[in-house]
Amino acid sequence: MEDRVRVVIAEDSVLLREGLTRLLTDRGHDVVAGVGDGNALIKTITELDAQDELPDVVVADVRMPPTHTDEGVRAAVQLRKAHPGLGVLVLSQYVEERYATELLAGSSHGVGYLLKDRVAEVREFVDAVVRVAQGGTALDPEVVAQLLGRSRKQDVLAGLTPREREVLGLMAEGRTNSAIARQLVVSDGAVEKHVSNIFLKLGLSPSDGDHRRVLAVLTYLNS
Repeated sequence: MEDRVRVVIAEDSVLLREGLTRLLTDRGHDVVAGVGDGNALIKTITELDAQDELPDVVVADVRMPPTHTDEGVRAAVQLRKAHPGLGVLVLSQYVEERYATELLAGSSHGVGYLLKDRVAEVREFVDAVVRVAQGGTALDPEVVAQLLGRSRKQDVLAGLTPREREVLGLMAEGRTNSAIARQLVVSDGAVEKHVSNIFLKLGLSPSDGDHRRVLAVLTYLNS
């Protein structure tokens, strides 16, 4: 299949790890390794890189052994620094703003943060894995809501209308303009106008290319 990707899964729950593997392989993707802690994840990626077989994306739990605090996200941040082309999608039981912000603080390419409940929506989950593997962004709506809600206190949002904030939240989830239009029950043209206004108000020029969609969200988070 055209969008076939190679995945490494880091999850200490064997049942969930096997379940994620089944979801992805049933849809034609290759799960090249599965590990249960952050150190094993880093070791596996290092070994695959040495063999010139770096995967397209890592799917990792935020919390893993030995302390079950932040081993997963720490490994993810480290891997993003060491391998800028590697997509990283982290899964969390609930929104942890500090970890989400830390993960998003680096490059805007190939990053995702989803709540584990989202895995139950199989198509959305698999689409998110592929999108991150291809250099895109996938943020859970709850993550977006909390991060943007916190950022609303910042002056950078003062110039945006409520509708523009709503559009930005949907952009951050990785939705296309057409998908946003369907969600808001408006025309594609109306969404394009809102998006253009957002870019203008945030000072993102056309030279920033397609990544303006991600930069728009990062502007909020870093304000």
